[in-house]
Amino acid sequence: MDLRRPPRSSSGGVEPKIRQVGFFTPDASGPSEPPAPAAAAVPAPSTKQGAAAGSSPASDDLSPGRLSPVMIPPPRHAEHLEAVLATSAPARSSARLDVASEVADDDSWSRAPSAADLEENKRNLAEIRNEGAPASIPQKQKTSKAERRAIQEAQRAAKAAAKEAGKPVRSTSVDGPAASKQAKSAKTTQKKDVPQAASTVASERKVPERLSERERKLDAPHPRMQFDDVHKVEKAKKRAVVNQSEARNRVELFRHLPQYVHGTQLPDLESKFFQLEPMHPSVYKVGLQYLSGEVSGGNGRCIAMLLAFREAIKDYTTPPNKTLSRDLTAKISSYVSFLIECRPLSISMGNAIRFLKNRIAKLSHTLSESEAKASLQSDIDRFINEKIVLADKAIVSHAITKVRDNDVLLTYGSSSAVEMILDHAHELGRNFRVIVVDSRPKLEGQGLLRRLVAKGINCTYTHINAISYIMHEVTRVFLGASSILSNGTVYSRVGTASVAMVAHEFGVPVLVCCEAYKFHERVQLDSICANELGDPDVILKVHGKAEDQLKNWAENANLQLLNLTYDATPHDYVSMIITDYGMLPPTSVPVIVREYRKEQLWI
Repeated sequence: MDLRRPPRSSSGGVEPKIRQVGFFTPDASGPSEPPAPAAAAVPAPSTKQGAAAGSSPASDDLSPGRLSPVMIPPPRHAEHLEAVLATSAPARSSARLDVASEVADDDSWSRAPSAADLEENKRNLAEIRNEGAPASIPQKQKTSKAERRAIQEAQRAAKAAAKEAGKPVRSTSVDGPAASKQAKSAKTTQKKDVPQAASTVASERKVPERLSERERKLDAPHPRMQFDDVHKVEKAKKRAVVNQSEARNRVELFRHLPQYVHGTQLPDLESKFFQLEPMHPSVYKVGLQYLSGEVSGGNGRCIAMLLAFREAIKDYTTPPNKTLSRDLTAKISSYVSFLIECRPLSISMGNAIRFLKNRIAKLSHTLSESEAKASLQSDIDRFINEKIVLADKAIVSHAITKVRDNDVLLTYGSSSAVEMILDHAHELGRNFRVIVVDSRPKLEGQGLLRRLVAKGINCTYTHINAISYIMHEVTRVFLGASSILSNGTVYSRVGTASVAMVAHEFGVPVLVCCEAYKFHERVQLDSICANELGDPDVILKVHGKAEDQLKNWAENANLQLLNLTYDATPHDYVSMIITDYGMLPPTSVPVIVREYRKEQLWI
């Protein structure tokens, strides 16, 4: 037993009202004495009054073998403690001595509270809680399961009787109309008694505005055409302008992509140049350039398309009984369908088309036709200038900080943004060397090589099959991109993924230069579900060799040639993406897509 505590009363387990807590220190000089009783530990009132008058406290109060005069309330029953705290204010320091003196003379503190006291405390606590509370909402009277079942049976019988008599069915309860009126009045009182704070809270929760269903459908990208669906393909052929015949030896893995016989569409379209009334000549000309390959590259194709649309809008006149916004949108859609038949759209072209349609839909109805057309033409010029021309200059200003003297820079194919970076670095007098990596069948790097050598830049030319032999010399890799998807995947010309993978293995940083208008919210993990198939006959053409090795390959049913145009580079192989908004890691691409899409800055 702990000698520092006074002995408990014989009742056992009783919580006292107030008890003394102190530290028992036995006298070191004399023999140990038992602790003084609790009543003796409290000094007399006269002694306390004398101490209050200014005299020093008695020395025997703090002498060894005595308890320190510290009074604390013990823990009580939870409900009783709440009642005490709610009803009574905290005692003043001057009143503690009186309480201690009363406890010294009264032994009722050692008794347990009776059941009557506990019930009274509970009632007091309930009254305190109910004070100031709002009026309770009247609740329905609780009924047993049998009563509810009887009410339902009575209602069914009443409905059946009303249906047999041919009267309108009214839902009445067993107690008659009086009970229903009471229920209605109870409902109205419930509605009136509910405070208005709930409605304000609900309105505050609805602060973030949600797009309507129609706007969400417009913003969502259209599902891509699946060319392995026979019915959809036949339907598309009926309204197609370009007569296309399917290839006989189709690659089974890419049956969902269009695989047509190349080389027959261009002569057919040239013969119909003056016969197509609904098609604008400028749009028709761009389609022919797409087919022949005269216009290529993401920025070049997009600018050519927007300039053709600008000329079409300039010559447009609204038909009678039609509105400009709806009819012009339908015209633009027909032009886009024609361009898709000539060559599938790139992701950047799709973003530009959505921008133009959005501007047409937001035209004010108070504008005249000439003012509306002038506004759209200025929007197209602004998009080309800000999102392509000025964006490339911003990319150059950011990327030039990564080019230093004695650097060996590697690039693949031909990118307009990368070429501008190399030209600007040469103009600033930086001493560096460029390795141009190329691949068949397009060999786009040869044109870039000629332009760089003509400007006096030291260059090396190689094919992609030698990329692992020269990567140890490279300090940085600069790549272009056709698009950057929401998960950080770089969608670019086929072979880009191989270059980035080898650079990653050698520890060489890979910098991708891409304008922000090419970013897209699509997520793609491979190059199979969405891609573009080129002419398979181009693969057969090898410089310096005869072309009769696989001359009649189409007659062999067991042979299929595949010419992919794009591939997908995982974000793990990309060190940094340089855009017109700055340099950022691939994991930050969704931020650009989300924020600048909201502000309608690039789409």
